[in-house]
Order: sequence, then structure tokens, then C-alpha cells
Amino acid sequence: MSQGPLMPKATAVWLVENTSLAFEQIADFCKLHPLEVKGIADGEVAAGIKGLDPVSTGQLTRDEIEKAQKAPHYKLKPAVSKVKLPEVKRTTKGPRYTPLSRRQDRPNAILWLLRNHPELKDSQIIRLVGTTKSTIQQIRERTHWNSGSLQPMDPVTLGLTTQINLDFEVQRAAADRPAAIAAESGASLLPAEVSTARDEPDHEHEDAHGGREERIDADSVFAKLKGRHQDEDDEE
Repeated sequence: MSQGPLMPKATAVWLVENTSLAFEQIADFCKLHPLEVKGIADGEVAAGIKGLDPVSTGQLTRDEIEKAQKAPHYKLKPAVSKVKLPEVKRTTKGPRYTPLSRRQDRPNAILWLLRNHPELKDSQIIRLVGTTKSTIQQIRERTHWNSGSLQPMDPVTLGLTTQINLDFEVQRAAADRPAAIAAESGASLLPAEVSTARDEPDHEHEDAHGGREERIDADSVFAKLKGRHQDEDDEE
């Protein structure tokens, strides 16, 4: 019985009041600390709690109590229940359940995830904090009724999820991201050898063209000077 009996403190109160068991025996059976049991006996702990008879509830037998009373170091063994309860099957469908006291912090956690991990999909955010797709969209588009007062807060710090779950979703999103980026990027840049080889003829053409312009400009200048000298000779 790893989790102790039903209502352990109430059971400990009954055992303290109705048996001569040692504090350690009661503490071991009820999964409490021996000092808690001593506090119950002194009236400092569990004040006002009514004792629960473990014999009437089928958690302990009278013979087991008598055997333990005779041997102070004997550990009580819980009675085996004859009623088998069916196993509760957990379902993973639907959003994750969030306690009422923490639901008001979900918008802040969603804002934190959108800012710090934009690679996460809406379905991953829903699994982490237990929200809805419409709420995520409202916070992303700043149409949420409380958008002006929202503050990004870590969902792990808020207790909405665990660091293990957050890291798992982030790693999953990162694994899917390179393929999407490669598909959207299109053609890649040409190698440096190809791009520089294409540029070299242009430079040569520019140099040749520039040299030609210089030659044309020099010829025109000399032609003008020659013409000016001829005019001066004619005037003389």
C-alpha cells in the first residue's frame, strides 16, 4: 500500500485513540511522519478531525492490529480488498485540463510562447497550456479582450506545463522547421567563382570603353588646337 489508507490523518487519529500501537507503526501504515503522529497524540495536530475506523472500512483487520500491538517493531499490513475496481483509461483527446486557479494565467503563457517560440504550432501550444485555437489567434492578432494587460510569462513557472514537455515540443518543432525553410527559400545563391567570373568581362568592357572615350576626347582636343593654329596663320 504505497499511498497509505483512505484519509490517513483520520485513520491515525482513530489508531492513536483506540489502540496501543507505537507512533512509528501508525506513521508507517498511514504514510505520515512519526512526529505528526506524536502531535496527534498530544492534541497539536489534526485537531477537530474525527477518527476513521480502518477495520470498518476494510483497510485493516482486527487480528493485524492485535499482532502489531504485541510486537512494537512489527509493520502493519493492509487488508487485501476483495473488490476489484476497473482501471480508468486516460484519454488524450481534447485540450489539457488546467486548474481553475491557474486558468487566468493562460493568456500570459500563450503570449510568452508566441514571442519566445514562434516555431510552435497552435496544436502544440494547446497541448502545453490547455487552451483553444481561437484564443491563440486572438492573442496573436491582439484582439483578445485583455490584450492591453497581458504580460508574457513562462508557462513552466506558472505551473501550466513541465520543462520536459516544453522542451519536447520545441525540439519537435525545430525538427520540422528545416524542411519548411528549404521549400520556401527557392533558388540558392551562385558560388563565388561563378559570380566573380561573370563580373570580370564587364570590368574589362568598362576599361576598354573608358579608354576609348579618353582617346576620342584627346583626338577632339588636338583637332580643335590644330584648327585654331590654322585660323591664326590665315589672319597673319
